[in-house]
Amino acid sequence: MYIKGVNLGNWLVLEKWMSPALFEGTTAEDEYYLPRQLSKEVYEARIKVHRSEYITERDFAIIKSYGMNAVRIPVPYFIFGDCEPFIGCIGELDKAMNWAEKYGLKVLIDLHTVPGSQNGFDNGGLSGVCKWAQQEESVEFTLNVLEKLSERYAHAESLWGIEIVNEPLTKAAWDTFNIMERYKAVDPEMAAGSAPVELDFLKDFYVKAYRRMRKYLSEEKVIVFHDGFDIYAWKDFMREEEFKNVVLDTHQYLMMAESDGCPQEKEAYVEYIQKHYETAVEEMQQYFPVICGEWCLFNSQACGCDTKGGQSVLNGIEGAQTEAYSEEEKKDIYQAVSEAQLRAWHKGSGYFYWNYKLLLDTVNENGWIGWDAWDFGKCVAHGWFQDEIEEQN
Repeated sequence: MYIKGVNLGNWLVLEKWMSPALFEGTTAEDEYYLPRQLSKEVYEARIKVHRSEYITERDFAIIKSYGMNAVRIPVPYFIFGDCEPFIGCIGELDKAMNWAEKYGLKVLIDLHTVPGSQNGFDNGGLSGVCKWAQQEESVEFTLNVLEKLSERYAHAESLWGIEIVNEPLTKAAWDTFNIMERYKAVDPEMAAGSAPVELDFLKDFYVKAYRRMRKYLSEEKVIVFHDGFDIYAWKDFMREEEFKNVVLDTHQYLMMAESDGCPQEKEAYVEYIQKHYETAVEEMQQYFPVICGEWCLFNSQACGCDTKGGQSVLNGIEGAQTEAYSEEEKKDIYQAVSEAQLRAWHKGSGYFYWNYKLLLDTVNENGWIGWDAWDFGKCVAHGWFQDEIEEQN
């Protein structure tokens, strides 16, 4: 099965830039501090309304109508409701699994956050802190969550698989992301000692997770691991007979290409995609089925300004005030990078677009020109995204 999917990000794991209104009246930049700055009643009301309205059964029908066959659902470590002050969300995931089954979609459950954070990103739930791998109890807690998810959904028809942990930040990308500067920690004491996740630790963790998950998951269900932003480091990994139906997930964004020195112009993006993404996917597909679990059409050229690695008005970056390109010119840019990326992913086993939707008003709010490209529904509506490549798998 070749995977053509979208991410349901910002539903069960919040990201401020994707839904700024949820964070109104606070200075919180991430999910860790939101309930610590709102009263219990206000926090619970906001979260419950958001979860009930942001994704519904109707969305699964729409995703199916777009020609997709899968969804990737980011979930938090507190999904089972055992980490106050956070509110669990296992009920929402139960509903999603049933909706997916009804509409013939497969689900990849993605453990997106862990205690102590695996990357220090805002989407890791705790900005500027990366200490999960150093905390034995946090690692064990994570393994227990993966076991519980595996047991609960082992026999769910809609379950395609479970991703062990999202975007652990290894040394390979630590300097590029510069998390201690880009994502300022609220509590410097809590952030002290933050460090990249060691590759040896991560490999050992993945093996432990695989064994504990396979106790419940049949070999028909995939177990997915993220490359830690170091895709070529996994050639000698899980080659033993014991490991079945393991999928490698890589995340590739054009804003990361820009950070790597890619010029901010259409032809350069296409060349970079062919040289780096397509080559990497094709090579690593010899070792594992490879999916690109996160990617999109967003790029600084179409924004009309240098976004400095995808930073927005919320990061203090002043976005363009007027469109730099006509609708046709933008369509030309987006279609070119869309086709190039889809050709790269078709060298592997599939993809999940990030993200299905955003709660951003890019028309009436200043500074958001170009950010529609993160919203899959808008990309389809504008004709920027069309996956018409013949499937090889």
